[in-house]
Amino acid sequence: MGGGHPCRPATEPGIWYGKTCRGKGEGCKASLYARFVLRELLPFLRSRYHQSFPDITFAGFSLGGLSALDIVWNHPDQFHKAGVFSGSLWWRSSPDGGPRIMHRQVEEGAFRPQLKFFFEAGTDDELADRNANGIIDAVDDTEDLVRILEQKGYEKGRQIRYELVPGGRHNYETWAGVMPNFLEWVVKTS
Repeated sequence: MGGGHPCRPATEPGIWYGKTCRGKGEGCKASLYARFVLRELLPFLRSRYHQSFPDITFAGFSLGGLSALDIVWNHPDQFHKAGVFSGSLWWRSSPDGGPRIMHRQVEEGAFRPQLKFFFEAGTDDELADRNANGIIDAVDDTEDLVRILEQKGYEKGRQIRYELVPGGRHNYETWAGVMPNFLEWVVKTS
C-alpha cells in the first residue's frame, strides 16, 4: 500500500492525533466525527429543544463504542456518561501492535469524578484470543479497561457498570437485549 496521507490534526482531543493513514477505514476520520458531535450535533440539539442538557450520555456499538468513550473521556465538560457496547477497545496505535489507544488515554489521563461508564461485552463477540488465555480479546480488552478505570479511582457499582453477556455476539440482537439495563442505568445514575 505504501505512501499514505497524514490525518489532519483535530482541534479537539481524540484518538488519531498525528496518525498516518495507509488506506480507508483506519479511524482517521474520528477527529471529524468528534468535531461534528461537538460543534454541530450538540448545538443543534440545544437550539432545537431549547435545553441545556446538564447530564449528557453518549453511547455506541463496536467502533462507535470506542468513539463514544473517546469523546466522553476527552470532553468531560460536555458529557458525563459513556455507553460502550462490544467496544473496539483493541484498537492500537500502529498496525503491528503498540498500546491499546483508549487504555493508554485512561492510564495517562486524570481522574474525573463526574464521569461514569457502562460496558457490555459478549462471550461470543469474536473468536480471537491473542494472548491464548482462553478469554476472547473483546472480553479481555473490556475487563482490562475496567481494571484501569478502577486503578484510576472509579468504582464498580458507582461509576462503572460492566455486563458480560453469556453467548452474546457482536450484533444488534445482543445489544438490544442489554439496552433496557443501559437506559435504566442512565436514568438512575447521577
